[in-house]
Amino acid sequence: MDVDLIFKIAAIGIIVAVLNQLLIRSGREDQAMMTTIAGLIVVLMMIIQQIDTLFKSIKSIFGL
Repeated sequence: MDVDLIFKIAAIGIIVAVLNQLLIRSGREDQAMMTTIAGLIVVLMMIIQQIDTLFKSIKSIFGL
């Protein structure tokens, strides 16, 4: 796995956690939840792209 991807995911997690806390403390719980969900979606999309790349590599190795 690419180390840069791990750092990107960690950075997104940190940013989302900080935004979440700021929004909760300012009484915006709904926006905090949406921020968390958006962060999760971004991370999942990054992981899905990596899985797609893995499957393409496996298909080319086995000539499928």
